[in-house]
Amino acid sequence: MSESTRIFDWLPPEGFKILLALFLSFLVGLEREEHAADEPQRGFGGVRTFPIIGLMGYAMALLSGNQLWPVASGFVAISAFLLLFYWHKLVTSTMVGVTSEMSALITYLIGALVSHDQFWIATTLTVATMILLALKTVLEGLAKRMAPEDVFTFTKFLLLTAVILPIVPNQEFTQYQINPFKIWLVVVAVSALSYGSYVVQKLTRARGGFLLAAILGGAYSSTVTTVVLAKRAPRDAQMYRVSGAILIASGMMYLRLAVLLTLFNRELMTRLAPIFIVLAGGALGVGWLWSRRDPSGSGTPDAEQGPTNPLELRAALLFALLFVAMLIASHLAVLYLGKSGVYALAAVMGVTDVDPFILSMTQAPPGSTASGFAASAILIAAASNNVVKGIYAYVLSPRGTGGKALGLLLGLAAAGVAPLLW
Repeated sequence: MSESTRIFDWLPPEGFKILLALFLSFLVGLEREEHAADEPQRGFGGVRTFPIIGLMGYAMALLSGNQLWPVASGFVAISAFLLLFYWHKLVTSTMVGVTSEMSALITYLIGALVSHDQFWIATTLTVATMILLALKTVLEGLAKRMAPEDVFTFTKFLLLTAVILPIVPNQEFTQYQINPFKIWLVVVAVSALSYGSYVVQKLTRARGGFLLAAILGGAYSSTVTTVVLAKRAPRDAQMYRVSGAILIASGMMYLRLAVLLTLFNRELMTRLAPIFIVLAGGALGVGWLWSRRDPSGSGTPDAEQGPTNPLELRAALLFALLFVAMLIASHLAVLYLGKSGVYALAAVMGVTDVDPFILSMTQAPPGSTASGFAASAILIAAASNNVVKGIYAYVLSPRGTGGKALGLLLGLAAAGVAPLLW
């Protein structure tokens, strides 16, 4: 028998619980004591008051057994006392925070949880409370730095992922085997990638110039990034840097597609991931070397603005509708037009957002023939999108910059369809 086991044998049956409740309550009280020392006027409680409150919660839970009302009555009594103290603080002081009072209520519940053998929950609540109390300055600074629209954007992200996704039915409907859960899961995956890029862009705003904007923007939408960089390109002075950044954004598109294929179709990922990695590495490397031909510094686009919100709910619903439309269109194209019809559809979809079409290809049935056919269609759609982006860059930017960007993207498109030859 170990030494620690012999020590606990000397304790009464409830001795360990009392010590744990006392220790956890003391930790909260210690944090409040240190906080009160930094304030001109002392707040509620400290290293003695909080352990007493924790012991009260433990004793009330022990005496009540399995009944809830005695513990609830004790909670109401403690709340009434804290309310009286808070009213006195309002009258006599300009300090109106309720953090210490709420911590006291949590401490009462911690003691009650220990009495009911909920040690993990009691310890977790204690640690979480201490972290929130200790990070007061950090959290208040974060709240001041975050714009209201950023909070709303994060709320919409939670709505898409944590609220809507779990309640969507996970079964197939109609002859096209449309699964609402898989459709919304695709929306969530694309939104998560876009939102992650959006957050990093916000954090690195006004730093990194064209190249960082191209990398992060390409992870969000290479088409949007191409249009933005082309429109804001300065006249002639940075033609190599802008055109190189546009190529880098399209290279990031291939990495983004590799991640999405990994999530939704491992067989397609096995076929296309090596090709996508080579294309992305080549585009990133050539784009970086090309951009270094400009003699000036890193530079940023004229009239640079922050990234736009990628989590508009209407955009998410539109993406879901496009995805369903592409599932049906692909199915009908295979049924009535064969492979050539799907390849033509892939080429046409390059004019718009290629994600719905490419992700519809991930729903192809398993098998080497079907996966090879879907892989070819994905390569064609991505290459077509590169051609269209090159045209956008040529039309929207100064001719020197646009011509170079068009040449680079045409080269990337040719490299993207080269694997079809074998």
